[in-house]
Parts: sequence; C-alpha cells; structure tokens
Amino acid sequence: MKINSKDFRVREGDQIKLHKWPTKVAPVYKSEQHYQKLLGEHVAQLSALQQLLYACNSHAILLIFQAMDAAGKDGAISHVMSGVNPQGCQVFSFKHPSSEELQHDFLWRTTRALPERGKIGIFNRSYYEEVLIVRVHPQILRSEGLPDAPTSEKSVWNSRYRSIVHLERHLHDNGTRVVKFYLHLSKDEQRRRFLERIDDPQKNWKFSQDDVAERAFWKQYMKAYEGCLSATSSDYAPWYVVPADDKKTCRLIVSRITVETLEALNMVYPKTGAQRRRELLSIRKRLTK
Repeated sequence: MKINSKDFRVREGDQIKLHKWPTKVAPVYKSEQHYQKLLGEHVAQLSALQQLLYACNSHAILLIFQAMDAAGKDGAISHVMSGVNPQGCQVFSFKHPSSEELQHDFLWRTTRALPERGKIGIFNRSYYEEVLIVRVHPQILRSEGLPDAPTSEKSVWNSRYRSIVHLERHLHDNGTRVVKFYLHLSKDEQRRRFLERIDDPQKNWKFSQDDVAERAFWKQYMKAYEGCLSATSSDYAPWYVVPADDKKTCRLIVSRITVETLEALNMVYPKTGAQRRRELLSIRKRLTK
C-alpha cells in the first residue's frame, strides 16, 4: 500500500463520524525489514529537511498529537523524530494545568511553548485538551475561573473552537505550519495494550488506574473528538485521522505526512552574496596561513 496523505486528511467543513474512519488499514510495509527501511528513509529525509528549515529560518513546524490512552503517541514521536537534531526540535507534553496556568486563558500555557522559526515543535496533547477532556468532564471547566457563567456548555465549545481556529490562522500567517494528528485507536486494541502493560513488568509503569477510569467515557470522548475535528480542521491547519491499531503503519503515515509538510515549503539554502563571499575567502586565507 502506498501512503496517500489525502486518505487521512479531514477536509475543512467535513462533519466527522469516527466509526466510519478505520482504525486499521492494509500495512504499508511487507516485513519488519521493509518497515525499518521505509522508516529509515523518512527519518533521513526529515533530518535533511529539518537542517534546511533551520538554515532558512523563515518557518516553524508545529506537530500536534492527540489520542486516547495507549494509542502510541510517545512511540510515534520518538521513532519518527529519531534522526532529527535535538537542537532543532522541541517536545512538550501537557497534562493537568497547574494553579498558575488556571489563572490565565486556556491558550496561555501552550502559546508559551510554540516553536521559534527554524525549529520543529511537538505537542504531545495540546490546547485541544480544553475541548476534549474538559468537555467530557465539565467539572474541570468550573475550576478555570471563567469571568461569566456560560449560558450553555455548547456555547463554550463553539467559542473555544473559534479561538483555536483564529490562533492557527494567525500562526500560519506568521510562518508556522500546524499539522494535527489524531491517532485513531479501537477500543478493543486499547484493551489489548492495557493488558500487555499489566502483564509485562517492564511496562507496568505505563499503566495507571486513571487509564481504566477514562476508558469508561469512551463514547463521550468519541463525540468530543468528532466535534473538535469537524470544527477545527482547515486548509492551513489540517487534522489527519491516522489508523493506530498497527503501530508501524501509524508511524510511517505520520512520518510521510511530516516530510510532505516540510517539502511543501519549497526551501532552498540561503544564497551567499558577493560581499559575504569575499568575507569568507578572506577568513579562509587567514586560516590557511
């Protein structure tokens, strides 16, 4: 199977029903060796493109990962970005907001972590938590100190969708390309991975009672994701629904889309002007004496 990123892209204005989107597709690799070869090619391309991104210093890339527990966000990030220079990549993981963060608007804590030009930023969870977990657990909303009680919860989510869309438009206009991945895991596969974490002592640390507690809200989370993906996927900041039941295929799709995002910038190394060239030749002459 050849990876066609359009197969996974949520078009602007689409009303998403996640049960119609596959959690598993035909493998894009033929064997373990073939997988390693394909991933290695993608990683090498990303490494070269990231160096070019840094040299041009005109754009930034923001990759956002959202998913249910055990969908493989950490693994996708570590494998796909394994060849990128750590100095050119920033990874942030957002969990429950601190007391300081609750004193600010819901976009404040993530905005502070946006990547600078020339770098790739990765959000493992993001400001989208504010229309996902907060929607599933509205009691969190009451702890955020909003100045006026909302007339309805629906108005809260619609307002936050607008804020997010406007932020991403602003980022795009100022050189940051935003790409969002929803790793689409089936409930059965999540169960299997939870059991694996319990049975394997080396994976026990990955499992917590909260994981099972959140699983009980599966339907509510699917509804929240459907609303979020439908309202905030745009031509300039698209969502991709990536089948996540097969970790290897998931990683290859993510890496291919990331490569395509960087390639679309049509970057070239900055040209050396005549004055700069004379300066370099003068330095070279001194160094060779």
